Amino acid sequence: MLKDKIIFITGASSGIGRACAEYFAKAGAKLLLCARRIEVLKTIAEELYSQYGTEVHVFELDVRQCASVKNALKELPQQWQAVDILVNNAGLAAGLDFLQEGNVQDWEDMIDTNFKGLLYVTRAVLPQMVAKNSGHIINIGSIAGHQIYPKGAVYCATKYAVNVLSNGLRIDLFGTKIRVSTVDPGAVETNFSAVRFKGNVKRAAAVYEGMEPLTPNDVADAVLYCASCPPHVNISEVIIMPTDQASATMISRKEKS
Repeated sequence: MLKDKIIFITGASSGIGRACAEYFAKAGAKLLLCARRIEVLKTIAEELYSQYGTEVHVFELDVRQCASVKNALKELPQQWQAVDILVNNAGLAAGLDFLQEGNVQDWEDMIDTNFKGLLYVTRAVLPQMVAKNSGHIINIGSIAGHQIYPKGAVYCATKYAVNVLSNGLRIDLFGTKIRVSTVDPGAVETNFSAVRFKGNVKRAAAVYEGMEPLTPNDVADAVLYCASCPPHVNISEVIIMPTDQASATMISRKEKS
């Protein structure tokens, strides 16, 4: 069903984006991958071609730059312009502070990447889906788009925005055959926390201490499920949590022996 479909994944150089690339490669899809780290993307493309014979086109892109997004999508080779599935994965958390103590640049980075970047890419890709009356937008959200936690107000706000935008897209696309899904994970062990804590590895590791978090593969599996359903089936929303996590703030941890 996914064989030879063009899957466009943003933020594909690591974590959930990288795992999604592999899962779609196994399914026989063609991959259009972007991120800011082009050399990493080139290595991933080589690995996927070597392992699965996957046709991959990579390009450097910072989704925060509206003009760059427009130009990059416009300049794609003709054979890569008809995107079948867009996975809006690029995103980050920056800082963990009370609002009254927050770093404004952290706010800018999260809003520009998690929400505005997703908007820019979706706006650039969606018209051709509407023209052919076919396509699928899969947004990577978060449990933070459903529950707010202390010191995370701005990050949560960006993920709530993703949730609202996904619902709005379904309404605006009413009457078309275009599907819109969100996959909203809880705690996933990626470089997410290392980025949030500005490279503080010890603090980042503590986030997952004493519990078994999700892996990027767990989330990629859910994304693939959404994409693999028959065309008349739209998985609107998937919330995927570790068994050790009951809410954004409730995580069962084993004490060190």
